[in-house]
Amino acid sequence: MKILALESSALAASAALWADGRCVGLYLQNCGLTHSETLLPMAENLMKGTGVPLGDVDLIAVARGPGSFTGVRIGVATAKGLSWGLDKPCCGVSTLEAMAWQGAHWEGKLLCCCMDARRGQVYNALFRAEGAGLRRLSEDRAIALGELLPELTEAPVLLGDGAELTAKAMTEAGLPFLPAPEPLRIQSAWGVALAAANAPQEAWGEPEPVYLRLSQAERERLARLEKEQHHLLDRDKGE
Repeated sequence: MKILALESSALAASAALWADGRCVGLYLQNCGLTHSETLLPMAENLMKGTGVPLGDVDLIAVARGPGSFTGVRIGVATAKGLSWGLDKPCCGVSTLEAMAWQGAHWEGKLLCCCMDARRGQVYNALFRAEGAGLRRLSEDRAIALGELLPELTEAPVLLGDGAELTAKAMTEAGLPFLPAPEPLRIQSAWGVALAAANAPQEAWGEPEPVYLRLSQAERERLARLEKEQHHLLDRDKGE
């Protein structure tokens, strides 16, 4: 089976080709360029460089979130476009699970996958590396670091672009941890490919973005509506 995987949920964007159980090619940029301009060209250049026609791909995989609202939308839309255009199935995978697959070789270790969610929170999920595979210990969630730290009762391997933020909080709390090397720490389409390769075929289908919480624009809109509602209630009471 050949899997073309896409990852654009954070600062880094990448495309990977997985074939017959190994990484045939990986194209990654971590320089903050606009994903809408770089993701599809990366995928096309990857396929040209590996000599594999796009039509030979069996599955399109994509990180469906959590992550950057814009980045997740770009990745999912690109994957859907390729899936429709090539008439190939698509598989959306958790960004956090994809990160964990990059640490699956740490046999027996607790894998703490974190993305900076701002406002003192991280997008997080915990996994156990077992037999070159993963056992999920928590659901994907947006959680405050103060709530996460008590769950880390053993030294975890820290993965994701929120690893430094988590490491800082753990250091201040006097908790041990193992930071993954940067090439394995940042989000990568290779992890997306591994997650898709290990997903049941029932998980294939048209992916939808997973955000875990409202965007800033939506939060501001709800706050504005709530303020207007309070204003109307106060006016009615005055009458």
